[in-house]
Amino acid sequence: MTNMSKKILLASPHMSDEGYEQQFIKEAFDTNWIAPLGENVNKFEEEIANYVGVKTGAALSAGSAAIHLGLKALNVKQGDIVFCSSLTFSATCNPIIYQNATPVFIDSEKETWNMDPEALKKAFEKYPNPKAVIVVHLYGNPSKMDEIVKICAEHNTTLIEDAAEGLGSTYKGKFLGTFGKYGVFSFNGNKIITSSGGGMLVSNDKERIEKVRFWVTQARDKARHYQHSEIGYNYRMSNVCAGIGRGQLKVLEKRVEQKTNIYNTYKEAFKDIKYITLQPVVENTRPNHWLSCIQINENSNVKPIQIMEALEKENIESRPVWKPMHMQPIFEKYDFITTRTNGSNAEELFQNGVCLPSDTKMTKEQQELVIETIKNLF
Repeated sequence: MTNMSKKILLASPHMSDEGYEQQFIKEAFDTNWIAPLGENVNKFEEEIANYVGVKTGAALSAGSAAIHLGLKALNVKQGDIVFCSSLTFSATCNPIIYQNATPVFIDSEKETWNMDPEALKKAFEKYPNPKAVIVVHLYGNPSKMDEIVKICAEHNTTLIEDAAEGLGSTYKGKFLGTFGKYGVFSFNGNKIITSSGGGMLVSNDKERIEKVRFWVTQARDKARHYQHSEIGYNYRMSNVCAGIGRGQLKVLEKRVEQKTNIYNTYKEAFKDIKYITLQPVVENTRPNHWLSCIQINENSNVKPIQIMEALEKENIESRPVWKPMHMQPIFEKYDFITTRTNGSNAEELFQNGVCLPSDTKMTKEQQELVIETIKNLF
């Protein structure tokens, strides 16, 4: 274990110095509300909704459960098409398959690494009536929301925001997760704040969120006996996990500030190496910088794999950028839309990318070690 304790991690849970989380957990234990309902669950929903500026939210067992129920709330079913960012984690598009619908993957643009509005337009030309569009805010970096919202509105198509990595990020002063009909957050262990596991579906549609709460508690009808008229799911967040989430929310702004400092330190350190660029930040946005990621110019003699291996030798965790969904064995049979005639932006971002340690518990010395290890290769 001695070596493990010194490992520099990509991102890991960071509890508050004040011990907020333990206060809320203690409350759950003291009141014996240990089940997937209770004061913490209700308050966590309320507090997240208030923080991002929407009317309501449903606290669930995972971010993917939130996407699943968002699609179900839109009545996405067999025969329906759902447009989805290709450069993402599989949890974004698996729920499309849960609903027996068909994903169509959309390429990224290089300015934010997110869904390319031009490729989205092209997708609508080929498939005029998709049931929904799922846009992903990669590593907490806001997508080009003005354009994407406008395109979806022109085609009367519902937008779901996968802001699993983007809690706390803003686009033109407005929080991610509040531009679409539904917003999705994840509180997985490595996210900017965690509830040890969990997610939330947020919306201004109180009626649909109420329906989601019904589905995620096994769709039990109001009757003395156990009666079910619909298929339900066991997707509710526990009151203990919600307590952790409530404590974490109190330090979210602090975490965004810490992650931003980490990003800026990398940016400053690599500014003279022409082969390294960080994920760009677009004007009028505030990314939460959940993970700081770099692109290595393809003309560089140093390749991403060499960087990852050099870091590994120093017991430093790093990883490639997500492998696009249209390149995955399970999804490669589905259509992929790009504006390019050969290759794709998503593919290049994957091949040339490295995610660097962005742990808010990382010391200055540890980040220096990461930087020096990379610099020594160039």
